[in-house]
Amino acid sequence: MNSESQKYLFEYCLRIGDTNMILAQRLGEWCGHGPILEEDIALTNISLDLLGQAREFLTYAGQVEGKGRSEDDLAYFRGEREFRNFLISEQPNGDFGQTILRQFLVSTFQYYFFEALKKSNDKTISALSEKSMKEVTYHLRHCSEWVKRLGDGTEESHQRMVSAINELWMYTGDIFEMNEADKVLIKEGIAVDLSPIKSLWENKVKDVFSQATLSVPENVFMILGSNEGKHTEHLGHMLAEMQSLTRAFPGATW
Repeated sequence: MNSESQKYLFEYCLRIGDTNMILAQRLGEWCGHGPILEEDIALTNISLDLLGQAREFLTYAGQVEGKGRSEDDLAYFRGEREFRNFLISEQPNGDFGQTILRQFLVSTFQYYFFEALKKSNDKTISALSEKSMKEVTYHLRHCSEWVKRLGDGTEESHQRMVSAINELWMYTGDIFEMNEADKVLIKEGIAVDLSPIKSLWENKVKDVFSQATLSVPENVFMILGSNEGKHTEHLGHMLAEMQSLTRAFPGATW
């Protein structure tokens, strides 16, 4: 692999690992605060699944980079402009409905994304995608049922889901934004084209929304930028809290 491809593969792994790590951090904020005990545990388990996936992709990113950086180095000692997570993953939890919708939109993407990425020519990425699919399949099923339950529930739960859609939909375009890294790695059979995945995602979302008596927004201005390290104000605040202990005591173990 030449140096250009190595650089792009590093960025590609960061995109996957960062998205899962930031989303895991958000879901972890629900621990002890879920609406019911069962869901408190479910959200925490999904968070742990995502964190495990993040660790593996960030570990591989460090290996690809070849500068000796570990998963912890990449997680705790980068600034927000160096992160490549989807913008939707860093958005605040809001109420339970907004958290569920955010996870549903991301899990739907990940389901089709990892399914396609299992065929990657990169054996490590293929293996990690195969492993991730088992967990993502559950995440999607769990969140889909909650979207239907809340959307087609009471007047209040329905309105909260409508508000959640209005709050989050503008960040969905960022999920499918491709750059030069995608183009190069697609040619090498490592990455996957997101265009057909977007069609599958749209069909799944429409199907679940229809059952939930919810509507897919139209003509929404999309906020992009994660591939270039451009983020909303929320990521910086999250990282300040997430990284504070490690930065205060670098190299500490316990």
